[in-house]
Amino acid sequence: MTPARKLAAALVAALALPTLTTPAAHAVSDADLAHYWAPVHYQDTDSSDYDADYLSSVDFDGDWNAQNNWEAQDDSLARLTGAAYFSVVETSTHWFIVYAFYHPRDWDDAPDPFELTTHENDMEGLLATVRKDGSTYGRLEAVVTVAHSDFYSYVAPGSTYTSGRESVDGTLRLQGTRPTTRQEAKGHGLYAWNGAEFPGGDGVVYVPSATGEVPSGGNDRSVGYRLIDTFATGGLWAQRNNTATFASWGTFRGDNGKDNAANTAWGWDDGNDGGDLQRGLLATDPAYLVSVYFGNRGAFSLTYTRNAYRGN
Repeated sequence: MTPARKLAAALVAALALPTLTTPAAHAVSDADLAHYWAPVHYQDTDSSDYDADYLSSVDFDGDWNAQNNWEAQDDSLARLTGAAYFSVVETSTHWFIVYAFYHPRDWDDAPDPFELTTHENDMEGLLATVRKDGSTYGRLEAVVTVAHSDFYSYVAPGSTYTSGRESVDGTLRLQGTRPTTRQEAKGHGLYAWNGAEFPGGDGVVYVPSATGEVPSGGNDRSVGYRLIDTFATGGLWAQRNNTATFASWGTFRGDNGKDNAANTAWGWDDGNDGGDLQRGLLATDPAYLVSVYFGNRGAFSLTYTRNAYRGN
């Protein structure tokens, strides 16, 4: 083959090579995704004991002994920094983000004689369903909140979701892109914010932040709360079999008021949503729960590509 023909053949071969493409951008991290969708959180407070309604972490007092948290709340005001736990699992179509808000006490300023209206530790929260629509952070479609032994269903503005087995309880109010939530004083049931002023006019508005802050008082309207990965090394999920933290699977150990009465996300349960929706499913199998709670979901996979609650 002549040099000219060799050159021509080389050019043809080069043109036949597949076109190289720029590597895809790195997927958004769980922490960034959780921060983007973290709610603006309206925490009602009771004037008889403001700081008993402040958010904190389970180990706010420096240990994972959940049986001393009621007592530690009295002398740990400076450590009651705003915090919320988060976890992310995903399917090919959605991210499911759980946010869990912890208080050292579920309390009452006038408890019954047997103190069965109060208990040590309290954790209630929400599940956010976010569609992977090709954008960095996806599109929020629905939220399910936890209030004691009941779940409440809300849709985002513009969502196609309708009532399924459970009725839709309302449409979320957004501040920017963020959903807004409200939480009761004392008992800490959690719902979508309804736009109303705090009962009694005092409360704390928590906003997602890189660091947690301690409210200046019971009527502080801008307090940062930090996000803590449930699956972090040595974190909440890592303590799941720690008998100092948990009395049984998903149930905190506590001995003030009613013993062992508070649950973490993998122990949350709605008391009347059907026998197939077992305790803890909101965290461990959120795709199935959402598929039952809502109709008109569009493309919706039930197969997890990643779910640390299930070991993958």
